[in-house]
Amino acid sequence: MTPAKRILDIVLALLLGVLLFFPLLFVIALLLVMEGRPIFYISERMKTPTQAFSLIKLRTMRPSAENKGVTGGDKSARIPPVYRLLRKSRFDEIPQLWNILRGDMSFVGPRPPLRLYVEAFPELYAQVLRNRPGLTGLASLYFHRHEETLLAATRTAAETDEVYRRRCVPRKAALDLIYQRHQSLCFDLALLGRTAKRVLQLSPD
Repeated sequence: MTPAKRILDIVLALLLGVLLFFPLLFVIALLLVMEGRPIFYISERMKTPTQAFSLIKLRTMRPSAENKGVTGGDKSARIPPVYRLLRKSRFDEIPQLWNILRGDMSFVGPRPPLRLYVEAFPELYAQVLRNRPGLTGLASLYFHRHEETLLAATRTAAETDEVYRRRCVPRKAALDLIYQRHQSLCFDLALLGRTAKRVLQLSPD
């Protein structure tokens, strides 16, 4: 990570942290009333092929002892309507500003993968994770909705895992590697701008 990219991460994370602090408190209070604790969901993700970190999100599912792998149709019954809104708006990812400030993540980069997929595709992730994982990125913008559609059709954890490994991992990695080859501060700003438009629903794509 270049010094300029790190400075951008810190400044933007502090600015957004201030702007979003009170709305986040309101959402937390609402979730406490509606669904109770825990409010935050902490998941192990990989920063490098060998180094893990604790990714923080607002919890958007009812807790379960069998919570492994990515989210697919097999987990849809555990997502209440208000949580679906949080996931769609990506408001549940605001706590990851802390991960960015800590240096676990950047604003732009590949989405941080689960350990089981890094171990299943070691050569692929050895390339992808040369970049610091990000809150958004090329794959997030141009494949995320298709990924959601693919996984929403699954009905079991095994089917979700199989579809993710076969149809999602290679395509996301291909986009992440395109970003890696063309990364620059200007490219990051362009992707951040497109992400902001997507979140604000100002962009149809």
